[in-house]
Amino acid sequence: MADLRIDLAGIKSPNPFWLASAPPTNSGYQVQRAFEAGWGGAVWKTLGDPILNVSSRFAAVSFNGQRVAGFNNIELITDRPLEVNLQEIYETKKRFPNHAIIASLMVEPKQEKWHEIVKRVEDVGVDGLELNFGCPHGMAERGMGSASGQVPELVEKQTYWVKEAAKTPVIVKLTPNITDITVTAEAAIRGGADAVSMINTINSLAGVDLDTWNTVPHVAGKGAHGGYCGPAVKPIALNMVAECARNPLINVPISGIGGISNWQDAAEFILMGATGVQVCTAAMHHGFSIVEDMIDGLNNYLDDKGIASVMDLVGRSVSRYSNWGDLDLNYKIVAEINNDVCINCNKCHIACEDTSHQCIDLYTEDGHPKLKVREEDCVGCNLCSIVCPVDGAITMVERKSTVPPMTWNERQSLISSLSK
Repeated sequence: MADLRIDLAGIKSPNPFWLASAPPTNSGYQVQRAFEAGWGGAVWKTLGDPILNVSSRFAAVSFNGQRVAGFNNIELITDRPLEVNLQEIYETKKRFPNHAIIASLMVEPKQEKWHEIVKRVEDVGVDGLELNFGCPHGMAERGMGSASGQVPELVEKQTYWVKEAAKTPVIVKLTPNITDITVTAEAAIRGGADAVSMINTINSLAGVDLDTWNTVPHVAGKGAHGGYCGPAVKPIALNMVAECARNPLINVPISGIGGISNWQDAAEFILMGATGVQVCTAAMHHGFSIVEDMIDGLNNYLDDKGIASVMDLVGRSVSRYSNWGDLDLNYKIVAEINNDVCINCNKCHIACEDTSHQCIDLYTEDGHPKLKVREEDCVGCNLCSIVCPVDGAITMVERKSTVPPMTWNERQSLISSLSK
């Protein structure tokens, strides 16, 4: 059995699965239930000056029969008194000393405010701090959350203020509602961050009710933009983790967040540079017990790969993530159709004929319809294999190139040198 223990910037936990700062970590009762279920850590729902929430506040986007493919919320930080949260953190840490408890924090961008709240939460025994510079709604309108996270100078300055007072590791949680997340990640590093976490939720509107014309959700007939998360955001989050992981200036551990629903998602984030992962929507959808399958699945995966520790998996795919200009222009793959498996739904032919490169031919053999790829016209776009509903009916196979590898950057360099 593999060793699932992690060490993220000095924060240790029995496994890489943490609950993200969100409704599932709103109280000591919930966090303790989560630890009993097997979660390795929890980022307590963001602490600060108590606020007033609205009703209703959640919405979901379902797609093709999948419930909660995406999740939208307009809920704010904790609406419970700071003293109550601190007492429950103390009690939870005392009961579960080997599990990671991280306090998510958000206050006005004032040095004294940060110093005050840091001291108070560290006094009750948290293992680390996570600075919420990502909340896109409600708090941002008050100059906090993503309003701070979108300004690199504020990220750097506030991180520095926290580091002045903090005795525990400081994680900076970044907003995806920005052109280039590496810019704010670098600012966090300059401010002294011990780690970064990403992504927070994405600005969104879940939908509009076509009968009432109200937004979804709505509050007495009015709506507002909210934060989007869940499986639908995973590719966006994974890209941002990868961009930070391959940036040499961002040389701190990463806590990966965004659409992680199972052990496979977690393994992908870890391969792309995350030391651990945080989960919210999947727990809200299915309950805390999902962590059991996550732990078992990751354990079995590591055993199958012959990897002794999950820490040995961190970042193993980062070197394979590059810029478009570094890709081999002469690499060749083509689609290959197995007519013994094909059910002749013709989705591949329709997709290729209408929207791709018209390289799949229909023909009849012994009275049976068949499909064949004209390899000389196939560009290896993968579309046919993507739309095919039958596993094994279409595979993408490599063909040996008759010319040596060459990237776009190499080609441009060669052209430039020949023109001199």
